[in-house]
This record gives sequence, C-alpha cells and structure tokens, in this order.
Amino acid sequence: MTSTPAPVLIDAHHHLWNLGRRPQPWLDDPALASISRTFTPGDLRSTATAPIAGRHLHSTVVVQCMPEVPETEDLLALAEQEPLIGAVVGWADLTSPAIGEVLDRLLAGPGGAFLRSLRHLVQGEVNPRWLQRPDVERGLAAVRDRGLSYDVLVRSHQLDQAIRLAERFPELPQVLDHAGKPPIARGELADWQSQLQQLAAHPQVVCKLSGLITEADHDTWTTADIRPVWDTLLTAFGPGRLMFGSDWPVANLAGGWNRWAATVDELLTDCAEYEIHALLAGTATAFYRLPTHL
Repeated sequence: MTSTPAPVLIDAHHHLWNLGRRPQPWLDDPALASISRTFTPGDLRSTATAPIAGRHLHSTVVVQCMPEVPETEDLLALAEQEPLIGAVVGWADLTSPAIGEVLDRLLAGPGGAFLRSLRHLVQGEVNPRWLQRPDVERGLAAVRDRGLSYDVLVRSHQLDQAIRLAERFPELPQVLDHAGKPPIARGELADWQSQLQQLAAHPQVVCKLSGLITEADHDTWTTADIRPVWDTLLTAFGPGRLMFGSDWPVANLAGGWNRWAATVDELLTDCAEYEIHALLAGTATAFYRLPTHL
C-alpha cells in the first residue's frame, strides 16, 4: 500500500546571498547590519522549522536582490543543485534592446529551466511611470513572449503603476510582491486598500503574503497590526490568488521566519482546508509552475 504524501508548505519568496562571492552593497546600510552576512539554503532549512497549519517547508522560490544578470545565473545554477529550490525569480535589464537574447541565454544556460519570473526593483525608481516607459514595456513583452511571469515590486504610493501594468499586459502573469508594501507602521491603509482592490480586479494578477512584518514596527508589531492587511487581501484576491512568502532573511529584521509562520498560522484559524492549501501551496505551484503536491 502506498502512503498519501503529506500536504506541503511552499515559501514563495525568500533570498540567498554569498557575500564572499557576490557583494550586496544595499546591505551596507547600518540598519541592516544584522543580516549583512552570507545566507545559504542550509541556513534556511535550519531556521524554517515552525509548521503552518501542520505543514512543514517543502520547497521554495528564491528571488533576486541585485540588478545583475550574473546573480541570476548564480541562483539558477544553485537551483539545479539544491533540491529545496523549485523556481527562481531573476533579473535582466528590461530597458535593453537585447533583453530577448539575454532571456534566451538564461533559459538555455545552467539551471535555466528554473527561471520562471523576472523582477526589477521599481520601488527604487523615481520615475512615477517607470513601468510604462516604452523600453520597459518592450522588455515586458519579451518576458511574456517567453512564457515567463513578472514579480511586481512597488511601494504603496506606486500601486498606480502596477494597475496600469495589469491593464496593458492582460496576458502577462503578474504577482504583487509584499502586497505592495502597505504602510502598516503608520496605520494609514485607506489609499493602499483602494488601489489594491483596483489591482485585484485583474485576474492575471496574484499577490504574495510576504514582507509585511518589515512594513510594521520591527520591535512592537503584533498579529493585530497585520490583521487589517490580511483581511483586505483575502477580500480582494481570495485565497486562490494569494501565496505565502517569508521574505527571509530580510524578515529577520522584524522577528524572523518562525515568528512570521506562527502569525500566518494564527491568521488561518478560520479558513477552510481548501483555502489553506491554496495560500500555502496551490497558488504558488500554479503561478511558478512547480511540481504538484497534495
């Protein structure tokens, strides 16, 4: 008799970096001193021990940090060797006329089959219509045409760009990273809620339940601070378009992987099993085309 596999947990958003191989200048900020060291898959395994709804970490999606193709190549090669990693969100210059050739090279290179999405740190762009630049849109079309997805990284005041992106690219699967970074610490959620609902009206857009604790007060946040955001996301997207992510090791700045997992476990208390499965595994599996698990 064969046994039924246990339901799994997918972390759809975390990072890895080896400072001995590839510097991360953004970590020079003194406020980030506690995470200014190398983080490996082994570190994640030893850290991510708390279950969510009885599920334990099974596989992950690793996400770029640096706007450098060589970092993406490193992550793809690592994914080919590391059983924990199921997909890579990489970076390539969307503004480059050679974007198509770069993507083709990445897809054909070591670990290229693990490349499922691209991301750019739009949160750091001062142009209020960066995602609508003609050269960027040309790059996004190249992403779409190769069957890849796009991870949207914007702050709450940039959500209008994400809405226009969804309007202009209905056939490009998009995921909003970190729920658009709602200003939880300030408690000013009205504008974020309104724009999030507009974005959620586009069916090709899903959303990551990640990065929220670092938008709250790092030292004093509680589940009660997260719940209004959780309620908004569930209403706007529904569990079938939400996916769990840790944003580890950045999450260490505000409590870490296990504390965030315990918070999500608490927030899931009133959810049905099918909703729990969607949020913890199903949505990520479908969006990033991961192996199917129960």
